[in-house]
Amino acid sequence: MQIQINTDSHIQSSTELRERATAIIEQELKHQQQHLTRVELHLSDVNSGKSGAADKRCLIEARPAGLNPLSAEHKAPDIHLAITEAARQLNRALNTAIAKANSK
Repeated sequence: MQIQINTDSHIQSSTELRERATAIIEQELKHQQQHLTRVELHLSDVNSGKSGAADKRCLIEARPAGLNPLSAEHKAPDIHLAITEAARQLNRALNTAIAKANSK
Protein backbone atom coordinates (compact mmCIF):
# COMPACT_ATOMS: atom_id res chain seq x y z
CA MET A 1 0.00 0.00 0.00
CA GLN A 2 1.42 3.32 -1.09
CA ILE A 3 0.65 6.36 1.10
CA GLN A 4 0.83 9.81 -0.46
CA ILE A 5 0.48 12.95 1.68
CA ASN A 6 -0.44 16.32 0.17
CA THR A 7 -0.59 19.56 2.16
CA ASP A 8 -1.80 23.05 1.35
CA SER A 9 0.37 26.14 1.81
CA HIS A 10 -0.82 26.58 5.43
CA ILE A 11 0.18 23.11 6.67
CA GLN A 12 3.93 22.57 6.95
CA SER A 13 4.87 19.19 5.48
CA SER A 14 7.48 18.10 8.02
CA THR A 15 9.08 14.69 8.43
CA GLU A 16 7.33 14.34 11.81
CA LEU A 17 3.92 15.02 10.23
CA ARG A 18 4.54 12.52 7.43
CA GLU A 19 5.75 9.82 9.84
CA ARG A 20 2.85 10.33 12.25
CA ALA A 21 0.26 10.45 9.44
CA THR A 22 1.70 7.26 7.93
CA ALA A 23 1.60 5.52 11.33
CA ILE A 24 -2.03 6.55 11.87
CA ILE A 25 -3.07 5.31 8.42
CA GLU A 26 -1.22 2.02 8.81
CA GLN A 27 -2.77 1.45 12.25
CA GLU A 28 -6.35 2.37 11.29
CA LEU A 29 -6.33 0.53 7.94
CA LYS A 30 -4.20 -2.47 8.95
CA HIS A 31 -6.97 -4.98 8.18
CA GLN A 32 -7.56 -3.57 4.68
CA GLN A 33 -3.92 -3.12 3.62
CA GLN A 34 -3.96 -6.20 1.40
CA HIS A 35 -6.91 -4.72 -0.54
CA LEU A 36 -5.44 -1.23 -1.03
CA THR A 37 -3.07 -0.09 -3.74
CA ARG A 38 -2.82 3.56 -2.69
CA VAL A 39 -4.06 5.94 -0.01
CA GLU A 40 -3.88 9.71 -0.53
CA LEU A 41 -4.20 12.27 2.25
CA HIS A 42 -5.05 15.89 1.51
CA LEU A 43 -4.35 18.04 4.56
CA SER A 44 -5.46 21.65 4.72
CA ASP A 45 -6.11 24.55 7.05
CA VAL A 46 -9.64 25.77 6.39
CA ASN A 47 -9.16 29.21 8.02
CA SER A 48 -5.79 29.93 6.39
CA GLY A 49 -3.79 30.29 9.57
CA LYS A 50 -6.46 31.69 11.89
CA SER A 51 -7.28 29.44 14.80
CA GLY A 52 -10.72 27.95 14.99
CA ALA A 53 -12.77 25.17 16.52
CA ALA A 54 -12.42 22.80 13.57
CA ASP A 55 -10.07 24.45 11.13
CA LYS A 56 -7.83 21.50 10.19
CA ARG A 57 -9.20 19.27 7.45
CA CYS A 58 -8.15 15.82 6.30
CA LEU A 59 -9.56 14.26 3.15
CA ILE A 60 -8.47 10.66 2.57
CA GLU A 61 -8.96 8.81 -0.68
CA ALA A 62 -8.33 5.07 -0.84
CA ARG A 63 -7.97 3.01 -3.97
CA PRO A 64 -8.95 -0.59 -3.27
CA ALA A 65 -7.92 -3.10 -5.95
CA GLY A 66 -10.83 -3.92 -8.24
CA LEU A 67 -13.21 -1.40 -6.64
CA ASN A 68 -14.03 2.27 -7.10
CA PRO A 69 -12.06 4.76 -4.99
CA LEU A 70 -13.53 5.65 -1.60
CA SER A 71 -13.01 8.81 0.42
CA ALA A 72 -13.63 10.22 3.89
CA GLU A 73 -13.24 13.67 5.37
CA HIS A 74 -12.97 15.07 8.87
CA LYS A 75 -12.38 18.54 10.34
CA ALA A 76 -10.86 19.00 13.79
CA PRO A 77 -8.88 21.53 15.83
CA ASP A 78 -5.74 19.36 15.47
CA ILE A 79 -4.41 17.86 12.22
CA HIS A 80 -3.57 14.52 13.86
CA LEU A 81 -7.12 14.18 15.19
CA ALA A 82 -8.49 15.04 11.74
CA ILE A 83 -6.32 12.31 10.18
CA THR A 84 -7.34 9.73 12.81
CA GLU A 85 -11.07 10.39 12.51
CA ALA A 86 -11.00 10.48 8.69
CA ALA A 87 -9.09 7.17 8.69
CA ARG A 88 -11.69 5.62 11.00
CA GLN A 89 -14.50 6.77 8.69
CA LEU A 90 -12.63 5.38 5.71
CA ASN A 91 -12.09 2.09 7.55
CA ARG A 92 -15.85 1.70 8.03
CA ALA A 93 -16.53 2.54 4.36
CA LEU A 94 -13.90 0.05 3.21
CA ASN A 95 -15.33 -2.69 5.44
CA THR A 96 -18.74 -2.18 3.85
CA ALA A 97 -17.45 -1.99 0.27
CA ILE A 98 -15.20 -5.03 0.60
CA ALA A 99 -17.93 -7.08 2.28
CA LYS A 100 -20.33 -6.18 -0.54
CA ALA A 101 -17.79 -7.09 -3.19
CA ASN A 102 -17.03 -10.42 -1.51
CA SER A 103 -20.72 -11.34 -1.24
CA LYS A 104 -21.25 -11.09 -5.01
